[in-house]
Amino acid sequence: MKRIIITGALGQIGTELTQKLREVYGDENVLPTDIREPDMEIFKGKPFEVLDVMNIDRMKELVESFKPDTIMHMAALLSAVAESKPLIAWNLNMGGLVNALEVAREYDLQFFTPSSIGAFGPTTPKDDTPQVTIQRPTTMYGVNKVSGELLCDYYYHKFGVDTRGVRFPGLISHVKEPGGGTTDYAVDIYFQAIREGQYTSYIDKGTYMDMMYMDDAVQAIIDLMEADGDQLETRNAFNITGMSFEPEQIAAEVKKHIPDFEMNYDVDPVRQGIANSWPNHIDDSEARRQWKFNPKYDLEKMTEVMLEAIRNK
Repeated sequence: MKRIIITGALGQIGTELTQKLREVYGDENVLPTDIREPDMEIFKGKPFEVLDVMNIDRMKELVESFKPDTIMHMAALLSAVAESKPLIAWNLNMGGLVNALEVAREYDLQFFTPSSIGAFGPTTPKDDTPQVTIQRPTTMYGVNKVSGELLCDYYYHKFGVDTRGVRFPGLISHVKEPGGGTTDYAVDIYFQAIREGQYTSYIDKGTYMDMMYMDDAVQAIIDLMEADGDQLETRNAFNITGMSFEPEQIAAEVKKHIPDFEMNYDVDPVRQGIANSWPNHIDDSEARRQWKFNPKYDLEKMTEVMLEAIRNK
């Protein structure tokens, strides 16, 4: 992987992925794209192109001019937004993915796209969820992710496209504020703790979900893409996670730094229903074994870094 084009680069993952890839591979070898022009300082004065992933001709045009060896397809609607706009979510999430895969096939590009713990459903084993297990999601986002996993496997087996992917848990970052995911309460709590000294959670106490600090997530993408393909027994949808906690645990950690912090609850039945259909904790042993996945952040370390960074803003 030496020259990379990114779709959905202004999203939660794409923003920090772009930054890290530029640090590692150089500004001139990373082309972020999105459906609108960026307004963030980190994108100014550096290569960027507007791309609607539903426009495959424009995607091909950019690939022909930039000549990447890798495409990272990050453009998607997240879980809560997708559930409120299911048809739009299907058309964008699946149509954009097919276009990106077709471009990867035609131009012989290495390919990455993320799946999610949303690919699991209420009948999936809740604890130590295996790499290979039953996947019967009850959300449009989950249906998109399972379909995407299968489609990426198809393009690998049918056409030889070097497709790779992970199932991300909830991702926590101080760079971008929440963007419509069910797990975003775990991001918002830090911002509101600094701004207001309190937080009202739409996820109920006792609801465990897997989470990961964004630095670990971005490094996982790079590590997987740089791994020797001959050593990968699994091509797509590796389980990865950094930690699993419920709202009371993250509140307790925040209180170590902000003793007067208060946590309240106003449970959103839609997002709570989505959370209830997901695992409590997934088994990421295959990622650790096959390509040495090794996250660095736990809840304690992540909380300290998040609060300090938001204060500095």
